[in-house]
Amino acid sequence: MTASVLTAPAVSVPPPASRPRRRRRRSTRLPVQRTLLTVTIALIVVVQVYPLAWLFITSFRTAADFAGGNPFALPSEFTLENYERAFATGNLWLSILNSLIVTLGSSVLIVVAGMMAAFALQVLGFRFSNAVRALFLLGIIVPVQIALVPLFIDYSQVGLLDTHLSMIIPLAAFALPMAVYLFSSFYEYIPRETYEAASLDGAGPYRIFGRITFPLSVNTIITVVLVNSIFIWNDFIFANTFVLSDGLKTIPLGLQNYIGAMGNTDWTATFAAVCVTVTPLLLVFLLLNKAMIYGLESGATKG
Repeated sequence: MTASVLTAPAVSVPPPASRPRRRRRRSTRLPVQRTLLTVTIALIVVVQVYPLAWLFITSFRTAADFAGGNPFALPSEFTLENYERAFATGNLWLSILNSLIVTLGSSVLIVVAGMMAAFALQVLGFRFSNAVRALFLLGIIVPVQIALVPLFIDYSQVGLLDTHLSMIIPLAAFALPMAVYLFSSFYEYIPRETYEAASLDGAGPYRIFGRITFPLSVNTIITVVLVNSIFIWNDFIFANTFVLSDGLKTIPLGLQNYIGAMGNTDWTATFAAVCVTVTPLLLVFLLLNKAMIYGLESGATKG
């Protein structure tokens, strides 16, 4: 008897030289991509940081050095007279106080109204809640300019013109849709079992909101406050429309005090005033940026 020989099917093996080529191509792409990414990030940082750095450096230049030399060059000497003139020329402290009142008042109104609206829409739920949420989101695309004339007429009739509330109410109203969206997206990913367990223990909607929802929303609150505070602090259109007296001028309006007769502007004092008004908001943003990023991730990315 002849023994049968089993032969395995032939397997095509790629030549050994082809594998290292693919690995080399992949390995060469990674450094190139990292280099391009690094260069792109560096350019973005330069574009964002350079104007701010130039503003702070120029605020310490003398007026003669800024007017007679290269405005983008380093100062030949440093001086604090610009800051003295900034506080002496314009009523800077009062403008800062007015901006602080408007910013805090608007932020509180945005957070309270946004959290309650999102809690009612997302957690409690009711008939046509999706339609109400869609109406809130439509407010994002409404331009603020269309409300200036109607609001001016209404404020003049009810006595709110030339008050802090005339700025707080529209600023909070136009920021409310985005706040409702962020809070609703965050509440969507809170486990329903948490609310059901609290309901079984006898907790009502107000207690659930105060004991469970509010403590879990701290990072989202910080995000909403910081994002809106930047625009509220720098708002010009509402303040310029509804403020008539000098005692209620906010920072954007107060900077007009540094424009003298015939359009002459004390630029170095203006830069010093801008530095004074920008520094507090910048420091708060740098201290709370991690909480803001986490709030955006939990409120927007998950939603």
